Amino acid sequence: MEVDPTEGSLLIWAVSDGRAGMENQALGLAEAVQRLTSAHVVVKRIRWRPFFDKWPSALKRPWMLDPSSDAVEPAPGEREPDLWIATGRATLPLSIARKRRPGPRPFVVQTQDPRLPPRLFDLVVAPMHDALEGDAVFEITGSPHRITPARLAEAAPAFEDRIAPLPRPRVAVMIGGRSKAFDLPVEDARALGERIAHAVAAVGGSVLLSFSRRTPEAAKAALTAALATTPGWIWDGEGDNPLFAFLDGADHILVTEDSANMVVEAASTGKPVHILPMRRIGRAAKFDRLQDDLIQRGAARPFDGRLSHWSYEPLAETERAARAVLEAMAVR
Repeated sequence: MEVDPTEGSLLIWAVSDGRAGMENQALGLAEAVQRLTSAHVVVKRIRWRPFFDKWPSALKRPWMLDPSSDAVEPAPGEREPDLWIATGRATLPLSIARKRRPGPRPFVVQTQDPRLPPRLFDLVVAPMHDALEGDAVFEITGSPHRITPARLAEAAPAFEDRIAPLPRPRVAVMIGGRSKAFDLPVEDARALGERIAHAVAAVGGSVLLSFSRRTPEAAKAALTAALATTPGWIWDGEGDNPLFAFLDGADHILVTEDSANMVVEAASTGKPVHILPMRRIGRAAKFDRLQDDLIQRGAARPFDGRLSHWSYEPLAETERAARAVLEAMAVR
């Protein structure tokens, strides 16, 4: 008889639409729970058929899922998950349906602000800067993620030949792009690159730069040109992603202000986080609240053109959320 590898452990499904930013939240929280108790984590990536994708959550049914989606029901003989952790709009109908299921069902956790009543879930792990309220809400600074010292150290050896020879201080630079609230036009990107180049040259260091999927191609080109004579590595998106190795090898981290996820991940390293300004084109109040929180914690400062050094207690918000999940499960 085949032994169930999950037997005796908490079975956790980490559910998202598979996009890195979404999956990392669900999986990061699941892995944090796994670090606290015996657990088996299963990643589930779902997507809706194009015709149904924009439908309201209340109207969606599992049969509307695209054939490429992972199964959202256990196969015959398999266990129902004990804990369902989901992230993103695409997962909302499935999370709500799981919470309403009669009889034995998983404990349903949703990360981010679902823009629906929190009572539809067992627990909502929400960013504090979203100012979400409710009995089922647990607030953290930023969102759950997968950054831990151990994971960064594990990623480093694969890129050691490229990073180790670079002069210190090494400066990891994480560049975002256009969103509803921010933009990075080419002239701003060029000026930003020149400021970074000047700061790195002043300390005799090097850069480890990565772009996001949202970075405009023209902005990439402008930043790359501005940093052409600066020692370092500008990752072009080809091959394995060196981001974790960049964070591990860096002495400073520069992050554009458009991504709450990136700045919180950076603040989880304990290294100085310098926030890079971007052009504002929409409402950015929640980003200001997050920045104020990180500044008050001593983790981040606005980039002033210098690479000043300071220390602080690294953020461990994902671990704090994982403890809250287990506590809530215990009293359900």
